[in-house]
Amino acid sequence: MTAPAAPLLPVSRALTPVSKVLRLCLHALLFGLLALAAGRAVTDGAPRADWVIAACAVLAAVYAGGVRTPAVHSSPRAGAVWLAGLGAAWAALLAVSPDGLWIAFPLYFLELHLLRLRWGVAAVALTACAAIGGFLAHSSAVTPGAFLGPLLGGAVAVATVLGYQALYRESERRRELIEELITTRAELAAAERGAGILAERERLAREIHDTLAQGLSSIQLLLRAAERALSEGPARATGPAREPGAAESAGAGTEDAGAKDARAAAEAAGAEGAPAAAEAAGPAVPVGGRAAALAHIARAREAAQENLAEARRFVRALTPPDLEHGSLAAALERLCAGVPGPRVRFSLSGSPRVLPTPYEVALLRIAQSALANVVRHARAGRAEITLTFMDASVTLDIVDDGHGFDPPPATAGRCPHPAASASGDGGFGLPAMRSRAETLGGLFTVESDPGQGTAVAVTLPLPLEA
Repeated sequence: MTAPAAPLLPVSRALTPVSKVLRLCLHALLFGLLALAAGRAVTDGAPRADWVIAACAVLAAVYAGGVRTPAVHSSPRAGAVWLAGLGAAWAALLAVSPDGLWIAFPLYFLELHLLRLRWGVAAVALTACAAIGGFLAHSSAVTPGAFLGPLLGGAVAVATVLGYQALYRESERRRELIEELITTRAELAAAERGAGILAERERLAREIHDTLAQGLSSIQLLLRAAERALSEGPARATGPAREPGAAESAGAGTEDAGAKDARAAAEAAGAEGAPAAAEAAGPAVPVGGRAAALAHIARAREAAQENLAEARRFVRALTPPDLEHGSLAAALERLCAGVPGPRVRFSLSGSPRVLPTPYEVALLRIAQSALANVVRHARAGRAEITLTFMDASVTLDIVDDGHGFDPPPATAGRCPHPAASASGDGGFGLPAMRSRAETLGGLFTVESDPGQGTAVAVTLPLPLEA
């Protein structure tokens, strides 16, 4: 069936106030016209007044019974049967009273409401013809009004119903569109929450790799050096003394195992803890058993304290310590000065500009991670960091003369460097650096060949307000 033209009768779904008013108006119209026909038959002294009153009562009873029957509104067949009963009762009233003609108008709306459109229009035409015939049967004069009244009434009813159906369909489309919009907004909110969670996870992963992972490696090596000092110190203390010539021939590059582990711990610190780790890897600690172990443990405790403070900072998304009271260039210069192993030089090019905090943090973290790779994997003798300010961008270059490697493609998720694989490093460094740069709309590149060193470059576009 087509959508109902108007909720003139009780339906299963809740009615709007307008629908309730229309239904009540239809009921009032039909019962009012029946009362009018019965009243006129009594007041005019019609010869068949009893028959008119009886016909009006039967028609009212059939109408009221159908209104209160749920099957009439849910089953087309039941609705058609009810309309047939109403038509028969109306025909009886029309046969005994010309005033029954006016009942045709509410019948038009009932027929269009309960029947399919084509059957409803046919029923309206049949009802109009019956009304015209009834009027002609009770009137000796034939006037144009006898034809125009029922026909115009039927046409108005059809036009009203079709217009209401169009409005109803438009209302349904808008309702569906609103429901779809609400659903889309809920899905968008869920997607934004998921994206926020993923972004926070990625941020924590980068921060852990660039800070805590390096610090924990340093602590591990320092404690290993302490353990070795405790186990080997007494043996060395009681062993034969080395000849001076042998010591001189060994040179300053020969260190005991504990000093080597301390130096490795300093190299592993790599990131923001590099200055402290460099101090830890300074002069070789003389072999003294317990004293050497205590020195290593003290350095490990200091590294743990620094990493604890760093963890609290990045969990709260605070600025790194090196950037709190200085510029990015000063932080990079201190980073280069504190890196153990290769000689690292820092240079500044262009006119320095104040960068947003996310830019400074990203460039500092990329420099820390790149230098950590230089110290731990490249076996380089020299490295250089260059910070270049241009009109519309800022560039950070990290170049070393180490062994080099085959750089991964831009879509690679892991670093293939053999040293990284051997050390158990998951290879998160290069993807993390690339992610930091791309998050700010920058470009990250790696150029390297085995035996030819490595060059890492990141370019960030300067924001307009910078």
